Amino acid sequence: MSPAHALLKSLVTHVSNAALATIDGETPFVSMTPFAVLPDGRALIVHVSRLAAHTRHMHVSPAVSLLVMEPEVPGKMPQGLARVTIQGRAHPLSESDPGYSVAKSQYLSKFPSAAELFLFPDFELVRIEVLSARLVGGFAQASSLSAETFARAITG
Repeated sequence: MSPAHALLKSLVTHVSNAALATIDGETPFVSMTPFAVLPDGRALIVHVSRLAAHTRHMHVSPAVSLLVMEPEVPGKMPQGLARVTIQGRAHPLSESDPGYSVAKSQYLSKFPSAAELFLFPDFELVRIEVLSARLVGGFAQASSLSAETFARAITG
C-alpha cells in the first residue's frame, strides 16, 4: 500500500467527524456529522435526523461533499494538516434496503453509543456514494482519486 493510500485509509477509519457540505437551493451549507466507511470502500455512512437542515438538503439535492481532516497538532501549521475532500451522492436508506443491515452494523461498530439514536423515528441512515476524492497529505502532497482508487485504498 502506498503512503498516500495508507494516509487515506487512516483518515477515514480513525477520524470520527466530517464537515458535510450540502446545497440549499443555490446556497452552500456546511455542518458536522459523524461518519463510517463501508467495508468495500465505495461509500460512507452517516446517521442523521430528518429534522436537520442538511438531511432535508440531501433529499432535495443529493450532491454532497465531505471534508475529513486530521486533528490539529500544537506547533503544526493548519495548512499542513492531512485531509481528504470527498465528492459524493447521498442515498437515504430504508430498513428494507439490501445494504441497510451492513451500513447500520458498520456505523455502530464505530459509534456503539449511537445505538439509542436508531430508536428515534426521525433518524435515518444515508449512504454517501464516493464519486471522487482529493487527498492532501500536507504541503505539495495533493492528489486526485477516482472512486475506484479510493475504494482500493480503503480495502487494501
